[in-house]
Amino acid sequence: MTRKVRRFSGGVYDLGYHVVWCAKYRRPVLDGRVAIRLEELIRSKAIEKDWEIIALEVMPDHVRLFVRAHPRDSPSHIANQFKGFTSRVLRGEFPHLRSRLPTLWSSSYLVSSVGAVSDDTVQRYIDTQWERPWKKEPRGA
Repeated sequence: MTRKVRRFSGGVYDLGYHVVWCAKYRRPVLDGRVAIRLEELIRSKAIEKDWEIIALEVMPDHVRLFVRAHPRDSPSHIANQFKGFTSRVLRGEFPHLRSRLPTLWSSSYLVSSVGAVSDDTVQRYIDTQWERPWKKEPRGA
């Protein structure tokens, strides 16, 4: 996948997040029409918020999502927007979800950043800043 840097008035960014959340009690309720509708809802929320979905997989008991977002949106905000919106709509459209579970989603989730380079590469870049040919000498020297 090619790197896509986006611009806004204050700078440029390339932020990607791997987000995972589970159905309450890991119950396998995300199948058939529920799974299809859930995917539609996630995609519509992403369009509304101007987030780019790179990958999305709805499993019977959890959701895995790779999404690119604006720096103004925190990872917790992103996860909670998807969870809250989808829970409200799905529980309204599918009554069996209300009768089987007190809430659709578990209260927890996983969010990890997805970068274009590894931790080691970033650390090596920072550690060797003063070795660059265009740098004169370290500050304070």
